[in-house]
Amino acid sequence: MARKTPGLNTGSMSDISFLLLAFFLMVSNINTDMGIARKLPPPLPEDAEAPDVRERNIFVVLVNKDDRLLYNNEYGRIEDLKDRAKEFLGNPNNLPNLPEKVATEIPLLGTVDVSKGVISLRNDRGTSYDMYLQVQNELTAAIKEMRDEMSTNHFGKKFADLSEPQREAIETAIPVAISEAEPTKIGGK
Repeated sequence: MARKTPGLNTGSMSDISFLLLAFFLMVSNINTDMGIARKLPPPLPEDAEAPDVRERNIFVVLVNKDDRLLYNNEYGRIEDLKDRAKEFLGNPNNLPNLPEKVATEIPLLGTVDVSKGVISLRNDRGTSYDMYLQVQNELTAAIKEMRDEMSTNHFGKKFADLSEPQREAIETAIPVAISEAEPTKIGGK
């Protein structure tokens, strides 16, 4: 008589493999999303007229398909963009070619000169996503540094450490004024 081969009870093997899979999915970190954290302004009503912005109040930043940077009709480097944006928005010496300032009464800060400056960002359809993010990061860093400087001067701590009313006061004094145009083909056919 032929002898039977003993079988293995594999019913619980599928349960164990499922638990291991679930464990690794829960403890693994797969961060591939990249993005820009920015609150967009609400849309204007259809009957609203576009605001009149003077030429001196606009800092134009262009990025072409070759990832070359042009700001205010001068070629520039990404490393210099943050400082140029800070100089433009801050206009520390009240130069006539930089943005106007309006004396504004802001709670917790008193009367503050608020810049009317707007950064106009436009990129070519062929601009790489990496360059686009670098430009966005530099412009955001410029505003963050300006807010940190004002926060430290007025409240003795960084912007991120402020209370909500203090944050609102600094945001009113230094708004995020970045206008982004739809990508186009810059400088050519």
